[in-house]
Amino acid sequence: MTEAAWTAADERPLQRIARNVATRYLLVVVEMVIGLVTLPFNLHHLGQEAYGLWMLTAGVSLHFSLLDLGYGGAMVKFVAQYRAHRDARALNEIASTIFVLFAAIGLITYLGVIGLAINLDHVFNITAAQAATGKWILLIVGAYVAANFAFGTFGGICSGFQRYDINNNVGTTTTIVAAAVNLLVIWLGFGLITLVAATTSVRMLALFIYRRNAYKVFPVLQVRPGLFRRERLREVTGFSIYAAIIDWANKLNYEIDEVVIGFFMGVAPVAVWAVADRIISATQRLTNQGNTVLFPVVVDSDASNREGRLRTVLLEGTRLSLALVAPIAMVLVVMAEPIVRRWVGSSMDGAVPVIQILAVAVTLRVANATGTTVLKGAGSVRSLAMVNLATGVANLILSALLIKPYGLVGVAIGTLIPIAVSSIVIIFPRACRRVGLPLSVAVRRSVLPTIWPAVVVGALLYVVHVEFPGGILLAMVEAAAACLLYAALFVFAVGRNDRQLYTARILELAT
Repeated sequence: MTEAAWTAADERPLQRIARNVATRYLLVVVEMVIGLVTLPFNLHHLGQEAYGLWMLTAGVSLHFSLLDLGYGGAMVKFVAQYRAHRDARALNEIASTIFVLFAAIGLITYLGVIGLAINLDHVFNITAAQAATGKWILLIVGAYVAANFAFGTFGGICSGFQRYDINNNVGTTTTIVAAAVNLLVIWLGFGLITLVAATTSVRMLALFIYRRNAYKVFPVLQVRPGLFRRERLREVTGFSIYAAIIDWANKLNYEIDEVVIGFFMGVAPVAVWAVADRIISATQRLTNQGNTVLFPVVVDSDASNREGRLRTVLLEGTRLSLALVAPIAMVLVVMAEPIVRRWVGSSMDGAVPVIQILAVAVTLRVANATGTTVLKGAGSVRSLAMVNLATGVANLILSALLIKPYGLVGVAIGTLIPIAVSSIVIIFPRACRRVGLPLSVAVRRSVLPTIWPAVVVGALLYVVHVEFPGGILLAMVEAAAACLLYAALFVFAVGRNDRQLYTARILELAT
């Protein structure tokens, strides 16, 4: 492989990051818009119980992704590492080893899906008819989850070469096509099982496109069982075991709630929770994409002992992440009720307090995303894993304890409390210590310039919304005005030097 091919990804790093982030945001926006459109459409045509059953069973099958065991993240790390070393042999051995491992995990996953499908009515509070339908949903979606393990190797190649934009473009196209198929199947009058089969087939076909793109990015790529190496497996396992704990903890923190609700309350409340979860998940994804592409930057900075660069990443990443999520969370807290009523109707009013509570939780999570990336990529993955695991277990326990006396609100509170404690007390201070940055300086430069404008604008928005209630159009105008005012206050709050720095970087991207 020529030197030009190896070094292409190293040219104009700011432009490369901007392209990766921009295409990621395009994917997120497309998914968010399509989700906002298809959720009420599906809910109306399928009914609350059928839609809740779909969300419950599909969500359960996706939890099998826990069997990734952290090797997906390790794949990206070691591909990036050996790309930097220009070692094609090691890269191919890593890719082949993980592919063989993931193929075996995929097979085990599908056997687990089959076992769960057979016993679905014994696990959840559902009827025999719902169990029969849920069985087929599990078997269909589970097939995709199993295949995605092995094919994820090829997506990892592109990510390791910092070509996130290629994966993002495939994801955007797949989402649009799957949504079109969704609408067509329901319009033609088919039922839930046919709908799930059709949309899953679209996503299965996309896996082959990811494979093709990996060979384009790395033309000498060789993925075959003969290149499986035990020593490579041991090498990546040293990192993946802690990455797996982090992934498992994230599942407990942010995706186990539907299972808890289904176990204690049945499928109908799952649909209510899904409304809130869709909005909060969209907020998180819309505001947290830059941290994904920062991971290889952190790894490189740590390996080359560039502590100053790590401090810059932590300060600017935290500040920009908060500046993106704070105004959206502010709008959700103040205007959750009109948003829910105009989107899915007053029958889903139970989602309103859940949205308000989880808006605070997602703000904390996004604010700490850069700190988490720094700890994970700069040699503190073990301690980060333990913190995340404790947070996830606390979330599960608190949600289970609070769901009976407080219902869905209790589950939301059970999610918020552990996240708040771990974020404020542990993760951010520890990230500051890792890069040699005083906590007071980090708070003053990264947190305060983003929080006080949100508090001021949120109070004004509440007063205006109460004094001038109206339809969804007026609410949208109020929300947009609030976000613009927040942006103006944020630009003022960051100070003159940082305003000049941001201006220079914008001009660099424009050239």
